[in-house]
Amino acid sequence: MKHTISVLLQNKPGALSRVTGLFSGRGFNIESLCVAETQDSKTSCLTLTTRGNDLIIEQITKQLHKLIDVIKVTDISEGEFVEREMVLIRVKAEASTRAEVLRIIDIFRGKVVDVSPTTYAVELTGPETKINAIIDMLSPIGIKEIVRTGTIAMARAPKK
Repeated sequence: MKHTISVLLQNKPGALSRVTGLFSGRGFNIESLCVAETQDSKTSCLTLTTRGNDLIIEQITKQLHKLIDVIKVTDISEGEFVEREMVLIRVKAEASTRAEVLRIIDIFRGKVVDVSPTTYAVELTGPETKINAIIDMLSPIGIKEIVRTGTIAMARAPKK
C-alpha cells in the first residue's frame, strides 16, 4: 500500500542524507521525495512516498523519529489529505499535431510554458493519476522529455 509521509526536520547539512540513508540501509524504497524550507528557514518539510504494509510503515516512522534532526513525522495517508505533483513535458508539436496537443493540454488545465518550431513545453499540476493520464494521452504524439517534482501533500483541515 502506498503511504505519504511528511517529515519536519532541522534544515542542516546532512539531515536529508540521514533520512535517505535510513531507507536504503533497511532496504526500503522511496518512490517520491520532495523537500524545501518551511516559512522558518531553520526547518524543512520533506514529503516522501513509499510502499509497505502497516508494520513496515510503523517501523519506518519509528526509525525516523530516532534521527537527531527530525522534529516531527506524520503518515499523512492515515487521514484525509491533498496531494499534488508538478510535471514539465516537452512534446512534439509539428504543424499536423499542434491543435491536438493544445486541446489535450486545455482538457487537463495545463499550460504551454515554452515553444519551439517543433515542440511545446507543458506545465501541469495535479494528483499522480492526472499526471499519468496526460502522459498517456501525449505519448502517441511523441514525448521528448519529462521532468516531475514528486508528490507534495498536506493533511486536510478538520471540517468542524
